[in-house]
Amino acid sequence: MEGMRTIGRIMGLDFGSRTMGVAISDELKYTAQGIETIHRKEENKLRQTLARIEALIKEYEVELIVLGYPKNMNNTIGERAKKTEVLKETLERRTGLFVILWDERLTTVEADRTLIEGNIRRENRKNYVDQLAAVFILQGYLDSLRNKIGV
Repeated sequence: MEGMRTIGRIMGLDFGSRTMGVAISDELKYTAQGIETIHRKEENKLRQTLARIEALIKEYEVELIVLGYPKNMNNTIGERAKKTEVLKETLERRTGLFVILWDERLTTVEADRTLIEGNIRRENRKNYVDQLAAVFILQGYLDSLRNKIGV
């Protein structure tokens, strides 16, 4: 696959108010797999979340991060998107990696629908929805890479 290095993987993140869904690409950057949901007690307490992301970056040899960017449906930037922009800057500063903001509108809705179709019980869905949303964010980015190079 010309144009795509296979040295490191790409990490996808779905940034929620109290959770962070995490997905990782395969080594060839074709598919995204959900690996975990990081929970925190308070929205603005990110220290442990960032430390866990840094550990996962080392473990999976991540070279790039794709962060879900929650624009409003009318394409405006709301409070959640502003917090995501701050997280992007923090991640870049702490990890030294480039962080791409990726339009994530409807990914959580799509993830929830997928879990319903998979007959996942309502009380269990919340354990998987952020991780699956991270998969959809990362897979969208990976698909766009292939479309750009015509693979």
